[in-house]
Amino acid sequence: MNAFDRDQSADIAVLHYGDGEYTVMRPGRHVLCAVTGQKIPVEALRYWNPILQEAYAGPEQALKRWRELNP
Repeated sequence: MNAFDRDQSADIAVLHYGDGEYTVMRPGRHVLCAVTGQKIPVEALRYWNPILQEAYAGPEQALKRWRELNP
């Protein structure tokens, strides 16, 4: 690694998900969708589960996870 290589893990934020809001525990540019692994920019994050502490890329992924947990 040289001075111009970026550590990709430094771009991943660590958030604590609450009801209707989240707290940034470690700043970063994005979080990962728990269903797809897709990068979600923190400023675009709208779906998460505060009980499971998971982020979702969109409503389809959130519904998919809900259906997995509630057959």
